[in-house]
Amino acid sequence: MTGAATLIIATVVLGAGTFAFRFAGPVLRARTELSPRVEKLITIAAVVLLAALVATAALLDGQEFVGFARPAGVAVGGVLAWRKAPFVIVVLAAAATAAGLRLLGVP
Repeated sequence: MTGAATLIIATVVLGAGTFAFRFAGPVLRARTELSPRVEKLITIAAVVLLAALVATAALLDGQEFVGFARPAGVAVGGVLAWRKAPFVIVVLAAAATAAGLRLLGVP
């Protein structure tokens, strides 16, 4: 098989698998019932996972601490998002905070 054929087959298989997972969610949801405690734990787990991803991306580059400018920008963006600011404002303020601190020499 050529490299292009392998790529096409892999793309089709991954696409079909993604579709199957997305389709299985609503189908299985109608057939199964979770206790309220399990539903609450799943919701909490999703929030914890998202917070861990944000913390890792904001604080580390590989295994090294990124400095204080990036976490400060993330914090500013987080506060603005929490206060329901428009998305463009959140992104621009976070970027401006990080860039401004770096311009001032803060790592």
